[in-house]
Amino acid sequence: MKRSTSFGFPFFAAFAYTPRQANGQKTICRFRPEDAMRLITFSSALAQPVNQGQISGMKAQDVIATYERVGPAWAKDRNRSLMEKAWLDRMLAAAPRHKGPVRILELGCGAGQPIGRYLVERGAVLTGVEPTESLSQLYAQNIPDATVIKEDMRGLELDQTYDAILAWNSFFHLSADDQRAMFATFAKHAAPRAALMFTSGHIAGEAIGQVGGEPIYHASLDPAEYRALLAQHGFDVLRYTPEDPDCGQHTIWLAQYETS
Repeated sequence: MKRSTSFGFPFFAAFAYTPRQANGQKTICRFRPEDAMRLITFSSALAQPVNQGQISGMKAQDVIATYERVGPAWAKDRNRSLMEKAWLDRMLAAAPRHKGPVRILELGCGAGQPIGRYLVERGAVLTGVEPTESLSQLYAQNIPDATVIKEDMRGLELDQTYDAILAWNSFFHLSADDQRAMFATFAKHAAPRAALMFTSGHIAGEAIGQVGGEPIYHASLDPAEYRALLAQHGFDVLRYTPEDPDCGQHTIWLAQYETS
């Protein structure tokens, strides 16, 4: 799965959100385009009801095909300011130290810029997992020393472990059930004391953002459920920041794998 610009990220023109209510019912909301330029958050009081049918066409299974179509154009226009730098540095600091370089598994790696390029400049050795042909080719071109695997992150079986696992703006394109299943995959590929970092929404629900002018699906679990899943699979939360104002309103988790 791939990364885009929803769950608090500012560069989309329209947005629809399905919060999960305690009674199990859904309320569909749309944020007005003029508010999208203000770093929209789910708690925005500017939400307005819209019809369920207006967003029902885009589903989690459409994400890969969407990025196959628009991924190269999206990668060309992607923000290169590296607002993620402080968090990438935190992940590197949390990763276990060996004699060799830090080995990083990047899930939904995209075209490799600017995040992959920065990690390589910091001395890391990268393995990128990308389900689209177009973006996996760009990743190989942009980071020629990296290993690139054209595969879906779901059910990944690589038979090796890594010092850090990164799923930045990719994990949240999975459905809620697929996200739950990913924590076993994270643990399977985590070396002792490996760092895990991923972005999510700050509340449970589904959202439709835009990437390359096309609608794109997002989902999030409740933060309490993420904490429970991390603990269940052997990860301790090191840091959790919802809608980080210093990182484009991203909601970010940094955890560490603790072996028994």
